[in-house]
Amino acid sequence: MEDKSNPMIHYRNCNLCEAMCGLEIEHNGQNASFIRGDKQDPFSRGHLCPKAWGLKDIHEDSDRLRMPIKRVGQSWQEISWEEAFEEAADRLVSLQKKYDNSNVLGIYLGNPNVHNTGSMLYNTGLIRSLKTKNRFSATSVDQLPHHFASYYMFGHQAMIPIPDIDRTDYLLIMGANPLASNGSLMTAPDIGKRLDAIRNRGGKVVLLDPRRTETAAKSSEHHFIRPGSDALFLAALIQEIWQSGKQKPDRLEKFTEGWETLKSWLEAFTPEYAARACGISAEAIRTIAQEFAEAPRAVAYGRMGLSTQPFGGLCQWLINVLNILTGNLDRQGGAMFTLPAIDVVGLSATRGGSHGRWKSRVRGLPEFGGELPVSTLIEEIMEPGEEQIRGMVTVAGNPVLSTPNGQKLEEALSSLEFMLSIDIYLNETTRHADIILPPQTGLEKLHYDLVFHYLAIRNTAKFSTPLFQPAPNTRADWQIARELKNRIHAKKGNTTEAKSKDPFERLSPEALLDLALRYGPYGSKGRKFYPFHQPEEGIPPLTLQVLREHPHGIDLGPLKPVLPHRLFTQNRKIQLSPEVFGQDLLRLKDHFQKADAIQTNGFDLRLIGRRHLLTNNSWMHNVPRLVRGRNRCTLMMNPEDISLRNLVPGQSVQVSSAKGSLEIELESSEALMKGVVSIPHGWGHNRPGIRLQTAQEVAGVSINDLSDPEWLDTLTGNAALNDIPVKVEAIL
Repeated sequence: MEDKSNPMIHYRNCNLCEAMCGLEIEHNGQNASFIRGDKQDPFSRGHLCPKAWGLKDIHEDSDRLRMPIKRVGQSWQEISWEEAFEEAADRLVSLQKKYDNSNVLGIYLGNPNVHNTGSMLYNTGLIRSLKTKNRFSATSVDQLPHHFASYYMFGHQAMIPIPDIDRTDYLLIMGANPLASNGSLMTAPDIGKRLDAIRNRGGKVVLLDPRRTETAAKSSEHHFIRPGSDALFLAALIQEIWQSGKQKPDRLEKFTEGWETLKSWLEAFTPEYAARACGISAEAIRTIAQEFAEAPRAVAYGRMGLSTQPFGGLCQWLINVLNILTGNLDRQGGAMFTLPAIDVVGLSATRGGSHGRWKSRVRGLPEFGGELPVSTLIEEIMEPGEEQIRGMVTVAGNPVLSTPNGQKLEEALSSLEFMLSIDIYLNETTRHADIILPPQTGLEKLHYDLVFHYLAIRNTAKFSTPLFQPAPNTRADWQIARELKNRIHAKKGNTTEAKSKDPFERLSPEALLDLALRYGPYGSKGRKFYPFHQPEEGIPPLTLQVLREHPHGIDLGPLKPVLPHRLFTQNRKIQLSPEVFGQDLLRLKDHFQKADAIQTNGFDLRLIGRRHLLTNNSWMHNVPRLVRGRNRCTLMMNPEDISLRNLVPGQSVQVSSAKGSLEIELESSEALMKGVVSIPHGWGHNRPGIRLQTAQEVAGVSINDLSDPEWLDTLTGNAALNDIPVKVEAIL
C-alpha cells in the first residue's frame, strides 16, 4: 500500500497564464498540500506568482461543474454524459437542418483554450464538423492586430516577433504591463528580474503608458501618452530615425521590399505633428528615436494598450517597421522568432492565414484566419435574416464579460433557440446555455504548452503528466470535443468524410504530441526539414518519452536568426509596405486632423482597462485567495480630475459612455494621466443565475458594459476596448 501521509513531489508547468512557470507540488496522491516554484526548471528558474495556488483551488472548488447539466425551466438538472452528448449533437444538427443552412450556428472560443493541450489539439475537428462561417474567439478582443501585421509582412499569421529581452540593451515598452501579465505574447517568467538585468548591465527600459503601472517601477523612465495616439508616436519615431539618417537595416535590406513607399507614407509624421496629439514633447520623441537607433541592440514591444484601440493594426505594423528599420528584427537582443520543439508555424505552413474570404452578414466585416470579429456577434444573433445565428456553442469563454456591450450580448444569447457551453462554471455567459459540458481541470490533465513555447523568449520544451487521476465519470476537454464531433458527423451522415479529413484526431493527445516532437526541429525525423537550424550540443532527439524523463523541462537554447528561411510571403521577402497599412495611415491622419473639432457631448474622459497580477480574466475570480483584500474593481482617476468634478475618493460614482453606464467606487491615483480613467477587465459578477459564490461576493462591475461593438480598429476588426469616451458624475 502507498503511504499517503508522506508527501510526494510532482513537477509540472502552471497553465493559468502565459509565463509557463515550473511548479513543484507536494501531494499525498489525493490532495496538493504545497506549491512552490521549481528551481530546476531551466526557464522559470524557481519563480512563481501567487496564481499558481489557483490550480489547487480550482481543482477543489465546490462551484466547479463535474457532470453535464441541462436547463429544465428555470432550474438545472444533472444528466448523464450519454444523454448530454446525444441531445447536444441532435439539437445542433436539427437547427441547421431546420433552416437548411449551416451558418445559423455560431461558435465562440475563449482565452482558456490556448492554455489547454486537449482543446488546442481537438477543437479544430469540432469546429469543422459544424461547417459554419460564424466563428468567433477572444483573438479579436486581444491580439488580432499582431496576427494581422505578421500575415501581411511575413506571410504567416503566427510569425509574431518576440522581444529577446535577456540580451537587449534598450527595451521600448508601449501599452503593456508585463509585471502584471507575466509577459503577454512574450512568455517570460520572472519578468521583474529580467527587466532589472537590462538596467544592471547598463541598458535602458523605457515605458510609454497612460498609467504609471507596476512595470514603471522596473523601468528607467516612464512617459504618459494619450490613449489612442500610439501610432502617431511610432510613426514619428520612424520618420525621425529616417530623417536623421540613423536607419541601419543591415542584412534585412536584402530580403525586404517597400522602403521608398514607406518613406513617402511617413514624411508628414514629424515629431512636432505627433506631439500635439500624444502629450509627449517633440524633443522627447527625438531623444527616444536617437537612443533606440544608436543602442547596440534594441527592441520595441507593444501589447494590449496598443492592440485594443482604434489603430491597433497600425501600431503592431509600426512596431515591426521600427525593429526592421534599425536592424533589430531577427537579431540577438532584438525582436526574434522562436523555433519551438513543436513547431506551430511549420505545421501550418500551408495555412498561413487568410483575410476577407467572407464577410459578416450585417456589417460586412471581413474574416481573418477563419474567424469574424466578435464585435459583430450581437448583431449576427439579433438582426433577422437568412443566415441569422439561431444557436451558439461556447467553449471555455465568457464573452458577456470580455467582449463589447455585455448587457446587449446577454439579451442576444437569451434569444437563441439553442446554446451549448463547454465550461467548468455556470457563469455570466453559460447561464444562457441549454446544456453545459464540464471538462476536467488542470491537475487532472496532461499538459504541453503548444502556444506559449512558440511565444517564449527562449526555446524550451516541457511535458506535464496528470497529477491526480480524474474523478470517475468525468471527461477531458479533448474527449468532449472528439465525441461531439463524431456524433455531429454521424447525424449528418458523413462519418467517412470526417475520418478522411481528420485522420490524426483518432490518435490520443500523447500520440499526437509524440508525432509532432519527432517531426519538429529537434526530432530525429524533423531535422531534415530544418536545414538552416542546428540544435545545441547535448540535446537528444526529442520524443515524448525524452520529455517524460526530464520533468523539469529541457533548455533548447536562446533564440536564433531564422530569416529569410522562415518567411512565408510569396516572394520570400518581408513586405514593409502592404497597401492596407498605407490606406489606414490616411485614416489615422484624418482622425487626428478632425480630433479638435469633435464635440465631446460631455464624454470628456478616456477610459482604459487594467490588469492585476493575481487574476487572469474573469474565470479566476472564484478563487478566494486571489481576490481577498481591498477592492480592486475601482475607477482610478487623477486627483486633479477628481477635484475638478467636486468628487471624493471612496464615493460611488456613475461612469457613462454612449452605450451604457455603471456605478463604481472612485479611487484617486496620480498614476493616471490627466483626462484618463481606468477600470479593470473581467469583473461584473453581479448577474443573476450564476454559481460563483466567491466571485459574487466581490462582484465588481464590467468595463464592457460601457464598450461599443462599433468602436473597433476598422483595419483588423479588433475591438477597441481602450480609448472609450466617457463621463464621470456623482450619484445624486
